[in-house]
Amino acid sequence: MSWRVKRGTDGLVGGGRSRASRQVAGDCPADLPLVIRESAQRVARQCHEWVEVSDDATLEDISEIIVAVVRAITGRSETSIDPRLRSELGRRLLDEMRAAVIKVWSDWKEVPPTGEVLSTLGAIEWVRREIELDWPREFGGALSGPNGLNLVVEVAHDLRSPLTSILFLAELLQSGQSGDVNDLQHRQLGLIYSAALGLSELASNVIETARGGDRLAETEPTSFSVSATLESVLDITRPMAEEKGLVIRINSPDVDQRIGYPIALNRVLLNLTTNAIKFTEEGFVELVAKDVRDDVVEFSIRDTGRGIAGRSHPTLFAPFRRVEGEDRYAFSGTGLGLALCRRLVHAMRSELEIETKPGWGTRFSFSTILPRDDRSLHGA
Repeated sequence: MSWRVKRGTDGLVGGGRSRASRQVAGDCPADLPLVIRESAQRVARQCHEWVEVSDDATLEDISEIIVAVVRAITGRSETSIDPRLRSELGRRLLDEMRAAVIKVWSDWKEVPPTGEVLSTLGAIEWVRREIELDWPREFGGALSGPNGLNLVVEVAHDLRSPLTSILFLAELLQSGQSGDVNDLQHRQLGLIYSAALGLSELASNVIETARGGDRLAETEPTSFSVSATLESVLDITRPMAEEKGLVIRINSPDVDQRIGYPIALNRVLLNLTTNAIKFTEEGFVELVAKDVRDDVVEFSIRDTGRGIAGRSHPTLFAPFRRVEGEDRYAFSGTGLGLALCRRLVHAMRSELEIETKPGWGTRFSFSTILPRDDRSLHGA
């Protein structure tokens, strides 16, 4: 990041650079260590190279903050840190100062004493820690500000792209398409895939929840294959299940070609299946699509996990839940995904139901209207 220096009384042309350097030299204490004085003047001379970002700063502003950085490093501000150092500009100037110190030392013909190097760098790091003490408040302020939701969504997007690449490459390697893989490597790749899949789903859930979570991607119902949707979920989650030694199976309906919202359906089934695998240590996970009527299909995801404790039921579908014993909210291990699933199922005019018993496992289910695609059945 760089900064725009105002062109005005400062005058960047001609004597602007030397003026900043002279101001820093004049305002700094006279008994400064030589490396600090040379470094401060070097940083001041380089200010003219910083070009536009979001805020403006005059050369006088920058010179004053450089002096504040110097005073903090040399212990002239032991009682308090100049608040201007806790800005983006202040942190940038501290970084520039540290780089300049190292460059000045490297330019000297004689190597500086080890004690001087350690004490100077230690002082710079102390200032860094002091000016970053307020970062949780600043971060919290950014999240609670008018653009906080956009910030969360942007972070989730930034996470999802590389995670998608990791999933693809891990699956490619695990399948042996890039060469032989031994048993240990196969298991390790399974762990990588499972971790990346979990993070990718979390990022996607954050994005969808921020958007409301109840908007169907398709504006109109389309023709799709139920069995192909189930196979897609199976293909994505199979490495995760294999890594845990679980059997994962699917059961397709008698009538396969239907009209509905396959993207939303796939998202719900994928979320519920990854949750089922996550909370199942042995046994199986089963995806079943069953004809209920000509135009209604019931979907269910059953696992043989530990089941869900009764005390968790009231907040099971909440995106946030109260963490027991702590006065804060956190993303629930299942809550964010389940909240999204329930909203999407509701958008498909159905309700997400749950059946769970200790020692038996958990079964999520919903029935939704999916008319037959008669044209496809007759080869139209």
